[in-house]
Amino acid sequence: MIKHKDLRPKDFGKHPDGQLTKIEELMELPQPYNKPGMEPAFSEPKDAWKEKYCASLDGFIGLDTLTRPKTEEEEEELVHKFLSGLEKIFSDETNRNFLQPFLLSFEYCAKCNTCSEACHVFQASGCNELYRPIFRSEVLRKIAKRYFTNSGKLFGSLVGADLEVDWETIARLGELAYRCNLCRRCAQTCPLGLDNGMLTREIRKIFSQEMGIAPIPLHEKGTMLQLKTGSSTGITKPAFLDIIEFLEEDIEEKTGKKIKIPIDKKGADILLTHNAGEYVAWPENPAAFAIIFEEAGLDWTLSSDLIGYDNVNYGIWYDDAQARKVALAQFKAAKDLGVKRIVIGECGHAHKAAAVSADRMTYGADKVPVESCLPILLDIVKNKRIKLDPSKNNFPVTLHDPCNVVRQMGVVQPQREVLKLICPQFREMTPHGVHNYCCGGGSGFAIMQSMNFPEFRNKVSARMKFKQILDAFQDTIEDTSIPKYVCAPCSNCKGTIRDMLEFYKATAKFNVHYGGLVELMVNAMVDLEKPFLEFLLEE
Repeated sequence: MIKHKDLRPKDFGKHPDGQLTKIEELMELPQPYNKPGMEPAFSEPKDAWKEKYCASLDGFIGLDTLTRPKTEEEEEELVHKFLSGLEKIFSDETNRNFLQPFLLSFEYCAKCNTCSEACHVFQASGCNELYRPIFRSEVLRKIAKRYFTNSGKLFGSLVGADLEVDWETIARLGELAYRCNLCRRCAQTCPLGLDNGMLTREIRKIFSQEMGIAPIPLHEKGTMLQLKTGSSTGITKPAFLDIIEFLEEDIEEKTGKKIKIPIDKKGADILLTHNAGEYVAWPENPAAFAIIFEEAGLDWTLSSDLIGYDNVNYGIWYDDAQARKVALAQFKAAKDLGVKRIVIGECGHAHKAAAVSADRMTYGADKVPVESCLPILLDIVKNKRIKLDPSKNNFPVTLHDPCNVVRQMGVVQPQREVLKLICPQFREMTPHGVHNYCCGGGSGFAIMQSMNFPEFRNKVSARMKFKQILDAFQDTIEDTSIPKYVCAPCSNCKGTIRDMLEFYKATAKFNVHYGGLVELMVNAMVDLEKPFLEFLLEE
């Protein structure tokens, strides 16, 4: 095993006993989590996992479909497929939508390591070299030089292309591509504007599009289930309609308001879409949207075409072909209803998938205008289209900025302006806005639960976010009588923050809660006799 400070990209193909390296010293957390025993330790990967999967990178396993080949012929086939896929990402014929930014990032890195200071995974890991943003990019460069340049083929390591490719090397690179949240904070800070996150995603594309290897939660239980049944949760149309009926009953019970949620309204101004997981895990979020949109008098609808209500598009994290299939189906559902625009609910990756990534995958008549819900919510509050009493939210509130909405789309101010108007004790995280850190669940991590991968997410990729939350509430964190609320207007971010708070027992020990933005808006409504937020009912 190579000590983490000594590890270099040229070591990637070495096969020491056990794993290549391990996390030896994590970034320290602030009070009260800087005391011994406040967080669970890492567990060792099981021997059965090591035998079946690639645990030789850092001991964690995220790619649950990447299994060891049983014969030399199988290994040779996988190596051939990887090299074939690598060649294709350099081709205008097979990668024209992303080729230009990919080549710029591949060719012009100055290795200044400015990106390392911006990377939450690198910092949280105690600055383990393996997670330095340019590390995996440099491994990719070495392999490409070795196999696809004349000098590499002729002189090998003499030109710095010193990596021979076998299954273990490829498998490690595949695993390493799933140690990055694709948050693009590294790209934002790069003085040359290069994007190591994009290079990481291109590695994922090779594994999925050429080798048929992608995490089960993203591909089989996400994209394929969505394309087959219409929903990434597997909800059938009758089940969805039952959920809507339940929401209407629940809204009346909680608020006294009789609201009929519009379904399949032809020619509506807005088709509102949600992450399908909201209906299962956080039904109070789509319920809150229904209350706000109805009270504000908006012309809106939901679609009973399941892929029309489900704005999930996991393909943007690992596979262009799958992402395009989902985007086209979602746009078709909107066009069939004749709506004027799609408004994305509180789901970060759905914002980017439909409003940004789709621009490179769908064109012209296939598209429907896409907008974020956040400016609409601000307009409702500022123009007093619903009556709100901020004193109902008089507890500490901080805001998590979803990477895909804020840093990658520039929707920065509406959500915090709403919070400033309805939450008297709102306080920003440090840093915040486009400089905020990823929740640690981005690019699929939030739903990847295989083997010991949740430990990597909770202790490493989500560590910086947990630190930010603790810092934001330092004045009240140990006062358990005061509820504290992390506003996360993104379904995947909420999932990560939920798991994080459970892992560190922050809700049970310190009264820290989480939820979306619309729940706070409904909670502040003047004509509600009881709190909308469940934890306030328990006070």
